Amino acid sequence: MVSTTERGAHGPAAVNGLPDGEFRDLLLSCCRAPGWADAVVAQRPFPTATALLDAADAALAAAAEEDVDVALAAHPRIGERSAEASSRREQAAALTADPAVLEELAAGNRAYEARFGHVYLVRAAGRGADELLALLRARLGNDRATERAVLRRELAEITRLRLARVLAGAADGAPGAAPGRTS
Repeated sequence: MVSTTERGAHGPAAVNGLPDGEFRDLLLSCCRAPGWADAVVAQRPFPTATALLDAADAALAAAAEEDVDVALAAHPRIGERSAEASSRREQAAALTADPAVLEELAAGNRAYEARFGHVYLVRAAGRGADELLALLRARLGNDRATERAVLRRELAEITRLRLARVLAGAADGAPGAAPGRTS
């Protein structure tokens, strides 16, 4: 039997009709935070796409730090090629940057990871490499608490964009896609 996701059905009616495990997998393809995914699954049904997106935002804002750490571990470095389609699309502008800028991003990534102990997370979609590099440099000056708040906002933006794309039916973000490394 062909599942709802394999037929290409999307939107709140489709996700409301998915078995819990399939819906959880769909959410994890957008953000690898398992506690967040469980919290969103528990809130079904969603009357509208906006209601689902808002619930996802609220659940991520309330997510435990350990859950955020799991999500962070699934993200590739900015400026590095990823096998995951969402990351490639989101980082498209950064990946076509001048090699010197890509080297600066790589050096900045290393400095950031040394300072904060995790990958530099930023919404890359719609931003060029120069902007991503400037944001990275600015964020290196943050204290740990400020940076944690910033990265949670960035994670929420990335997750919302991905979930909206899934609801709209984008092929490589389709429900049922295998969760992978993200950005």
